[in-house]
Amino acid sequence: MIKVLIADDQAMVREGFGALLAAQDDMVVVGAAADGSQAVAETRRLDPDVVLMDIRMPVLDGLAATRQLLDGRPAGTPPRVLVLTTFDLDDYVYEALRAGASGFLLKDAPAADLVNAVRVVAGGEALLAPSVTKRLIAEFAARPGPARPRPTALNALTPRETEVLRLIARGRSNQEIAAELVVAEQTVKTHVGRILAKLALRDRAQAVVLAYETGLVAAGE
Repeated sequence: MIKVLIADDQAMVREGFGALLAAQDDMVVVGAAADGSQAVAETRRLDPDVVLMDIRMPVLDGLAATRQLLDGRPAGTPPRVLVLTTFDLDDYVYEALRAGASGFLLKDAPAADLVNAVRVVAGGEALLAPSVTKRLIAEFAARPGPARPRPTALNALTPRETEVLRLIARGRSNQEIAAELVVAEQTVKTHVGRILAKLALRDRAQAVVLAYETGLVAAGE
């Protein structure tokens, strides 16, 4: 069972999402929080697999809460944070990904998308639709920010793994990467797994951030 915690300052949103997810055979809603501080406390107490985290909350916003939950956690360990936002280009979204969130979802997305998003994130994947990734890149990657030194671990990637990482950063799905490189999709999945392991990244969302912040890929490429 996928254990989910819902953090949102609107009771109607918490109850609506909670009812939807609780109705799924493979999910259980273990708790809820009305602000970021509660979200941190309840997550540590209840140990959910996935936290639905609203960005705009009182006391402690979702960005700060995400940082508190994920800072220092080894790559690949729960909880996984799925950011909820009203705007698809919310200024906080890129920062949330940098903080370690596994993706984001619009609050007005169809119910089926929310259910699928929880399953995708719980399964260890990042929820970044290629079209959304490209828009995030266009909007945020060119903004001035703290330069991140190029990790020496990048040198451990094979030429093919480096190529796959660049394609991930450009918003390509595994299927699209497989078609472009003329390899099997399972081969791409294997490359992605090795990239994440070598670079100690949680998922491909962090891979996108790292690729741009280290200059491996430049905005507009």
